[in-house]
Amino acid sequence: MKSLIRKYIIQKWWIPTISFFLSVFLFFFASYLQIPNPYFIGVIGFLFLVIAGIIQLFNKKWLAGILNLGISFCVVFVIGIFAFTFMTIFGPDNDTFTDNLELPKNVKLDYPIDLLSGEDFEYLRPTSEIERKNIDFQLYNSFQPGLYEYDFWTDSNLNGTVYLKVYEITQEVQLSESRLRERSSIRIENTNGKLKKFGTNDHFTIYEGDWGKPYGARFEIWFKPENGEKEKKVFEKNYIIEGWMR
Repeated sequence: MKSLIRKYIIQKWWIPTISFFLSVFLFFFASYLQIPNPYFIGVIGFLFLVIAGIIQLFNKKWLAGILNLGISFCVVFVIGIFAFTFMTIFGPDNDTFTDNLELPKNVKLDYPIDLLSGEDFEYLRPTSEIERKNIDFQLYNSFQPGLYEYDFWTDSNLNGTVYLKVYEITQEVQLSESRLRERSSIRIENTNGKLKKFGTNDHFTIYEGDWGKPYGARFEIWFKPENGEKEKKVFEKNYIIEGWMR
């Protein structure tokens, strides 16, 4: 055992370092393959490098010992920062917006229609329930809860832009105010008095709330004419929605 330690730890001080980086690679590779409990691979490599560093210090191999101990703790620190950042951005959301909310009573609430998945992962408007005889608004669930698209039927005789303002019904809290106007805007053309459908080409996001925590929201459609007239609310409709889990 002493000869092995002297040969592979003291004399060839770089072997524990290479073994440690190899264990880190194997850890990430095992995680990618979803192999159960891959953490022991990294732990073994870390402990081997730490023990090797301590042995080197006891044998007065100061540079090798300090280098190996420094590498081990620096790499673990970087991995910890990466894991913390990843969980902060993509980990479970602690949004408490819906904690004390209840669905409003005596208010008509509709459910968004689920979009249909088409070829090449495009999302198609359902072919049913889309014909309208009057001005109307239809909300669609996109590919994740909290992501939505919509269609708007109008007989506007002006060119302009429509966009959404959305409010939680019971507390009148405006939702996703900073981004929603831009993300939900669609251009409306003069229809010459005929009812015509206009719709989004991409989803918009309601950030307040979490998946699986539905609440009531009022969707207001606002129209801004191109001729400089004052923008105004032209329609509203209530839906049961969920927020996007960040």
